[in-house]
Amino acid sequence: MTNYARNGEVRIAVEDLGGSGGSPLLLVMGLGTSRFWWPGGLVAELVRRGFHVAAYDQRDSGQSTHLPAARHAGPPIAALLRRSTPAYTAEDLTDDAVAVLDSLGWQRAHLFGHSMGGLVAQRVAIRHPDRILTMTTSAAIPSDARGLRILRYLHLAPLVRFARLHYPATPEGERDLAVAIGRILAAPGQDITEHDVREFVAREAEHNISGFRDEKAQSRQIGAKWSGGPLSRITAPTQVLHGERDPLVRVGAARDIAAAVPAARLRIVPGAGHFLSRDLWSIYADAVHALAGSPARTEHP
Repeated sequence: MTNYARNGEVRIAVEDLGGSGGSPLLLVMGLGTSRFWWPGGLVAELVRRGFHVAAYDQRDSGQSTHLPAARHAGPPIAALLRRSTPAYTAEDLTDDAVAVLDSLGWQRAHLFGHSMGGLVAQRVAIRHPDRILTMTTSAAIPSDARGLRILRYLHLAPLVRFARLHYPATPEGERDLAVAIGRILAAPGQDITEHDVREFVAREAEHNISGFRDEKAQSRQIGAKWSGGPLSRITAPTQVLHGERDPLVRVGAARDIAAAVPAARLRIVPGAGHFLSRDLWSIYADAVHALAGSPARTEHP
């Protein structure tokens, strides 16, 4: 069931995914994607480990409010490098997460963010330290990165491939688009098929969401600028997960996050890509659970 939190005029779609009575865990998904891109199997693994799990759609994605831009920021990669913010700030994105916590009645929660969701999670931990129990960031770039420095963390070939994706807005087109995105994000040589994406494609269709199509919204999300302080301010126990074979974000991004956050754990997952494939579900659930149950310490792969 979809509920809504409010941050001013913005409505944020929230879903309780189960585990009532467990330790609160909020999931934050990446650029342009809805909460349905969190695999049900991963959520089930987290619930089995004692978490009460919820997820939400960031503004400009899924069932949350889509905002008009004051001006078009161009394609996402151009918006990423612009100095000005096209529609809202990165602080607004963190405050959306806190509005979600308030709507759930959670004073504090564990936070798990993937891809751009990991970037948002880092910033929530900086801006709202009193609301975070632990923070796990996965497949993300460092919050401290600015301008052209961001490009050093990205493989550019997948960005070109994303820009070339064009599929009709039909059920078959949504399925084929999701498969194509999964194949771009998967580790090299990993086979992604309809079976791997049909769950979230079906759930988006059920809620009248049209996938990863709104380039202007993606540009607004990724173009939101941050002035809220460095990673060194994070006080919550933190871990940094990253796939060894991530085709989109370089492993150096994870190493730099872990080096900047006091006492952060670093785990580079052998063979893993950017896509949350089923072979990672128990690994990532174990990692989030281990962090929640023990003091922070540095862990090398």
